[in-house]
Amino acid sequence: MRRFALAVAVGLAVSGSSLEAQGPGLAFSLFERYLDVFRIEAGIPGLSATISRQGVIVWEGSFGRRDVEGNLPASPDTPYQISGLSQTIGATLLLKECVDQGSAEVTDPVRRWSPLYPDAVTTLRDLLSHTAPGGLSYQYNPGRFAALSGPVEVCAGTPYREVLVREVLDRLAMLDSAPDRLSGNASPEIVTQLGLQRIARYNAVLARMAVPYRLGPGGRLQRSLDPIPVPVTAADGIVSSVRDLARFDAALNGTLLLSPTTRTLAWSQVFAGPLPLPSALGWYAQNYEDEPIVWQFGLIRGGHSGMIIKAPNRGLTLIMLANTDGLVAPFRLERGDVTASLFARLFLRIFVP
Repeated sequence: MRRFALAVAVGLAVSGSSLEAQGPGLAFSLFERYLDVFRIEAGIPGLSATISRQGVIVWEGSFGRRDVEGNLPASPDTPYQISGLSQTIGATLLLKECVDQGSAEVTDPVRRWSPLYPDAVTTLRDLLSHTAPGGLSYQYNPGRFAALSGPVEVCAGTPYREVLVREVLDRLAMLDSAPDRLSGNASPEIVTQLGLQRIARYNAVLARMAVPYRLGPGGRLQRSLDPIPVPVTAADGIVSSVRDLARFDAALNGTLLLSPTTRTLAWSQVFAGPLPLPSALGWYAQNYEDEPIVWQFGLIRGGHSGMIIKAPNRGLTLIMLANTDGLVAPFRLERGDVTASLFARLFLRIFVP
């Protein structure tokens, strides 16, 4: 991908910040062209993407195939496993049900809400921001983040899966989404929680989900084995499409999910004493050319990957989902720098110059 990165850098250095001044069509056309080039170079068979401005989708694109063997094209309503992008939803539910409702503070020890949590020092903020116990350092660990499901259940008085369905998937009409892949083999407990009608709809969503692929020896594309179904938690388990995630993003930008004060808290970079960390609450936060950026990624090794990048001051959001790990895995985004990604830099260079 290095030669294409160089071509992009040269092309954008010439046009730079004049792109949008020349008309949004030019910016979208250039982004679309290079995004597909990057997709092909990264060996990604299918990719879907949207760009929203002030909560309205202003561009969407789909490239390649969601099912190579079946010759089925990717589309904006193709479902993918979003993996770590679920953290943005999990954090929103924690802040909505516990903080905005006034029953909790992010500085509360996790044990106040989950008495069996193994550490007495760790706070809700520590889990939300991937910081070590006591907030002393950055420590990326989705397993720890998943423990936020318990406090959500206590605050809402209902299982996490039900809270997710009621407050996000149903409320926002996210009809191309499912709370987890367990719906395809529902236990009596899940049937009780969701009902047979919802489970039938979720099974239809799962049947359309993009096939996961991986790059084998010699860069040959290989169909991945179906991953082990992951129960939905605050950190993982959701299947969704870029259009549905754009609905979630639009609601998050307004007041339907969080108060403005709590949303600002969620998108504010956390500190360990005077030291800034790369994370916010359920998000990453950093500056790009003096512009605040919040973002998150999802990654299943040998499977799906995804990314959300927001420039809140511009009301601008990019959402991308792919059916290999090539959108995220090469760039080590868990280190907390979104500009390590060529895909992210392409978007930022064109739309946030």
